[in-house]
Amino acid sequence: MALAPPLSESLAADLPGLVSLYEDFHRSPELSMQEHRTATAIEETLSSFGLSPIRLGGTGVVAVIENGAGPVVAYRADTDGLPIEEKTGLPYSSSATGTLGDGTEVRVMHGCGHDTHITVGLETAKLLAEHRGLWSGTAVMIFQPGEEVSAGAAAMLADGIWDTVPKPEAIYGQHVWPGVAGTVNVSIGTAMAMADSMEVIIHGRQAHGSQPENSIDPIVLGAYMITRLQSIVSREISGRDMAVLTIGRFNGGLKENIIPAEARFTINLRTFEEKIREQVLEAIVRIITAEAEASGAPAPEIRKLYDFPRCYNDPALAQALVDNLGVELGSENVHETPPVTGSEDFGRFGDAIGVPYVFWFFGGYSAEKFHGEEPVHGNHSPHFAPDSVPTTLETGVRAALTALLSHLGSLDEGFAGHA
Repeated sequence: MALAPPLSESLAADLPGLVSLYEDFHRSPELSMQEHRTATAIEETLSSFGLSPIRLGGTGVVAVIENGAGPVVAYRADTDGLPIEEKTGLPYSSSATGTLGDGTEVRVMHGCGHDTHITVGLETAKLLAEHRGLWSGTAVMIFQPGEEVSAGAAAMLADGIWDTVPKPEAIYGQHVWPGVAGTVNVSIGTAMAMADSMEVIIHGRQAHGSQPENSIDPIVLGAYMITRLQSIVSREISGRDMAVLTIGRFNGGLKENIIPAEARFTINLRTFEEKIREQVLEAIVRIITAEAEASGAPAPEIRKLYDFPRCYNDPALAQALVDNLGVELGSENVHETPPVTGSEDFGRFGDAIGVPYVFWFFGGYSAEKFHGEEPVHGNHSPHFAPDSVPTTLETGVRAALTALLSHLGSLDEGFAGHA
């Protein structure tokens, strides 16, 4: 045994309702920092558990579960959706729409699994509130908006989260991904990459498409910039180091026979080490500036969109979690893995107050589908649809409770204490 039987029994009884709750969140996603319905639903659910939720950072929600003297530990779940048109074909597919900052109306989908995270976070809060006789201390449950644009954690910090609720001794979080349901992956040390996103605005000279000699063509210039940028990783970064540079958008012009005055593209950079990050950022500026000069174009603009910090799992805390999850889920289902190149703003909560944290991944696909002939779809895909929802939700809750109760109690002697 691992978790106390009353917790396991309550979770098993709640599973059908959890699946329904998950489906409701899945069909009604909202864009980053616009999660108004979602925040209200979270508040209402937490209130039904006898808790007093607090709104922070606009659409963020925090609930404090106090239960006598003891440690304080926090758990975070993110809540925002993505501007993706869902193509899963699920009966509870999203048909929601939202408006981007530039006024563009888009379809919205929980294409990164945050619907799973909300549901897991709410059930974890419910079980802790219902079974106070099994633990002591304080659990801080954080439902964070705007993770996809690295805005939510910063907004909640700016709104004074650690002045409003007790400061924890450790913070935990997790993310569903295209792995086998029932398994978890934990990295010791660096868990996720830093990320930098920016927009490049190229200024040219507009002319008739039949008279290119009167133009400075920003589309041709942009093509040279983009091609040359790809050589940074392949020719300026050692094979021993990691960097990923992606051009996610390229726009320019309105008509086929007009050379436009302006074009734009976006850059997304992922790195693990600060020195590599700085090297690539400097190279980006150098190349974009030089290509513009070589074309006789005005100086381009490079605008920062957002960035993500490195997510660094405290080694001692992470190792204790691996050991404890091995007891709860079975050691064959718990894997120590290298860091991933995705990024998270989860670490801002701990970095802001010098508190250790751990972030891990849990699988969403049945073994049959995961090991089938067709590759499974990953996060941010319009087809991302975990097919083993009950097991995924159950595993997420068991993992969350295991992490929190390693500080608060109610674990068998086989569990390692927190470091």
